[in-house]
Amino acid sequence: MHPVRKKRLTIILFLLAGLSVAVGLTTYALRQNINVFYDPSEIAAGDAPVDARIRAGGMVEAGSVVRSSEDLTVRFRVTDYAEAVTVQYTGILPDLFAEGQGVVAIGRLQADGTFVAEQVLAKHDENYMPPEVSDSLKKAGHPGSDAGASAEKTGY
Repeated sequence: MHPVRKKRLTIILFLLAGLSVAVGLTTYALRQNINVFYDPSEIAAGDAPVDARIRAGGMVEAGSVVRSSEDLTVRFRVTDYAEAVTVQYTGILPDLFAEGQGVVAIGRLQADGTFVAEQVLAKHDENYMPPEVSDSLKKAGHPGSDAGASAEKTGY
């Protein structure tokens, strides 16, 4: 093989190896930051992964909010009107958080079925509902779940 061709081939192989490493590291980093949404029916059916960072959402079940007297821990149930999941959150809840309102919680599902939230997001006005929550309510056949129509305009 001619020395010039050998040198070009070596350079091309190093570039391909470097590109492969860069793509691999990028894919690995992105995989850890993806938060897939699960509604309470999917979580109750066992479709949601345990101890992986996910998003869960639905409506806060009336009468389910229990606040700890010792710290900022709050337990409440999120429902899609077919199933419900207990959510535990330690911190200050958004001002718009209330029973009967739509929420999306980001956190991890525990083996006992409790969802431990790192962050709770509440809807920002009376017409908006996160698109995932609206879709899960529609799947459950709950009337009045068309509020998510404005979701495409505003995002979440």
